[in-house]
Amino acid sequence: MAATPENPAASAPRRKVSRHRGEGQWAAGHFTPLNGNEQFKKDDDGLNVRTRIETIYSKRGFDSIDPNDLRGRMRWWGLYTQRKPGIDGGKTAILEPEELDDEFFMLRVRIDGGRLTTRQLRVIGEISQEFARGTADITDRQNVQYHWIRIEDVPEIWNRLEAVGLSTTEACGDTPRVVLGSPVAGIAEDEIIDGTPAIEEINRRILGNPAFSNLPRKFKTAVSGSPLLDVAHEINDVAFVGVDHPEHGPGFDVWVGGGLSTNPKIGVRLGAWVPLDEVADVHEGVISIFRDYGYRRLRTRARLKFLVADWGPEKFRQVLEDEYLQRKLVDGPAPAQPVERWRDHVGVHRQNDGRYYVGFAPRVGRVDGTTLTKIAELAEAHGSGRVRTTVEQKMIVLDVEEAQVESLVEALGALDLTAKPSPFRRGTMACTGIEYCKLAIVETKQRGSTLIDELERRIPEFDEPITININGCPNACARIQVADIGLKGQLVLDEQGRQVEGFQVHLGGALGLEAGFGRKVRGLKVTSDELPDYIERVLKRFEAEREDGERFAVWAARADEEALS
Repeated sequence: MAATPENPAASAPRRKVSRHRGEGQWAAGHFTPLNGNEQFKKDDDGLNVRTRIETIYSKRGFDSIDPNDLRGRMRWWGLYTQRKPGIDGGKTAILEPEELDDEFFMLRVRIDGGRLTTRQLRVIGEISQEFARGTADITDRQNVQYHWIRIEDVPEIWNRLEAVGLSTTEACGDTPRVVLGSPVAGIAEDEIIDGTPAIEEINRRILGNPAFSNLPRKFKTAVSGSPLLDVAHEINDVAFVGVDHPEHGPGFDVWVGGGLSTNPKIGVRLGAWVPLDEVADVHEGVISIFRDYGYRRLRTRARLKFLVADWGPEKFRQVLEDEYLQRKLVDGPAPAQPVERWRDHVGVHRQNDGRYYVGFAPRVGRVDGTTLTKIAELAEAHGSGRVRTTVEQKMIVLDVEEAQVESLVEALGALDLTAKPSPFRRGTMACTGIEYCKLAIVETKQRGSTLIDELERRIPEFDEPITININGCPNACARIQVADIGLKGQLVLDEQGRQVEGFQVHLGGALGLEAGFGRKVRGLKVTSDELPDYIERVLKRFEAEREDGERFAVWAARADEEALS
């Protein structure tokens, strides 16, 4: 039984309570609510707000919503209020929440493993058109996000999603979020192991379970058996990475404690090999450690990465084995470095059954309901009933016969969904930005789309893999610290001394290949209008100065500051 403030005796072995105020760890006896978020979670489980949404708020309207539900518990069902139009970035950190709140919501559809049937995709598209003013962005965690959702429409949206096996349950909040998975699990010719059964078992145990619905903060999971390391495992709270054990065969290497935001940390290996049928056990143990030992006193230190940093991987593994699994884990090997520079599965690829999958690139994850419906129709017209989303804001159509591939590629291209994108189209990612997000300072989606066009026009011959990640604030939803060129939105001064939208620049971050964070050059900031000029200049210097085969991230780490400015 889980330790809770109401039932401390059910915790892991009883420990002497220190005189120190502690970090709010339940397993250390610190149960007093330590901040407003912990208080409203103690007052009522976020899972319970659904009943109020269905029976009260959807019938009485926005003004009837309790503030702790509005800005707290409704996140347990994928709902955030969106930013009121017309509020500039300079006011983001100044205004009170009620001044930033619009009477419309962002609603996140949870898509574990990025797995969708064409029927499900069609329903997502239809909901977008009917209830969300056509919005439907693909996120870098394989979900789809709507905007302009009215509280009155939420029960009907849930009914339609759940009728086809989708949900918004715990898509946000201090909960176990969507489980990332390889979008080509079970079909890739080079796959080490198919993690799909583990994802299904994790969700069966965790999703909607009150034992795990009050965590210190959000909890992110990734499972992939692809040698491409295609789920950004290094920056998840827990990740299971496919490896081939020399004695036991295919299984998973366990990583814990990754995360970005304003205090980024790369996850660490526990050195443990886990077979497929034990992944859910280990996952449950790790999330239980987070629940029981996670820091709840300060929200800024409430992610698992801080506990892992303090404990180290050796102690973390010991607590996992001794207190939660009651058995030792098998030592295992680290994953091999991927041989491919791109990890997004874009293009035409042969499946293990002789058919093909076709990956394509929307612009910075921005699509709409009409387009999603057409993608479903195109997939079915070309013999497919399955599509996938990726952690790079891309999509894939599975199970295409060889004779149908060329026709599908052409049809997708007619929708501006190219399977043969430029490096800029393929490698540019953007968060939601100031258009809808209450935390954002600058615009991102349109900026990213315009940047792609400009770079394709200015340096059409550039053909190196390059990632350009654009974030509207410091919180790194678009993974700015691990991009070749990461852009953190902020207000900067232009040449006339006026405060305008711009970006702090991070250079040389990476995942998969020598994972690490980009460097920040002192004082290197650019205005949004200057962005195409700046990136063109840096990429041309890279081309001129690089050594044979040298990646941008490696060059950026050794280049002098003048070359990067």
